[in-house]
Amino acid sequence: MRILIVALALLATPALAVEPLLRPSARLLFKEPEMLQSGRCVVYEEGGAGWVMTDPVFYLKGEVLATDVRSRHLGKCPVVPGKNIEQYSRAEFNRQALAYPCVGPEAAERDEQIGIVRLRVSEWETPYARKAANAGRLYRGMFIDRELKKDMEIELEADLLGVCGQ
Repeated sequence: MRILIVALALLATPALAVEPLLRPSARLLFKEPEMLQSGRCVVYEEGGAGWVMTDPVFYLKGEVLATDVRSRHLGKCPVVPGKNIEQYSRAEFNRQALAYPCVGPEAAERDEQIGIVRLRVSEWETPYARKAANAGRLYRGMFIDRELKKDMEIELEADLLGVCGQ
């Protein structure tokens, strides 16, 4: 009987190891599915840092079209030798943002489950100052490398979004 239990445990272990990990965005879709229901108004925000003089908050607002949990291979993050992210050009930053989520140079590549929200864009406010070129996904009327337009569709990880009016 003990041998049967040990054999079953050994057979189950590889199956458990193959299952991709859940990122916070995927856990959010499972824990609070009503928060990101189809038709719900959501907002993605950047900025607002600082204690005394806070940076302006830039945003992208839209309506949830669909949510999905997908398996994604996390490859190595692109690196620009000799620069940290604050020194990246906009093109270098965009390459990094498009690869995200990714793993650092020391970490092993892996598969993870990611919660994705597809939304229809209705409003936005983006920074235009040169210092914001590598500060976020929103910059000079663009979302990463795409010009923002009313009713365009984009996808973001669920944990990057908040419900409108909060």
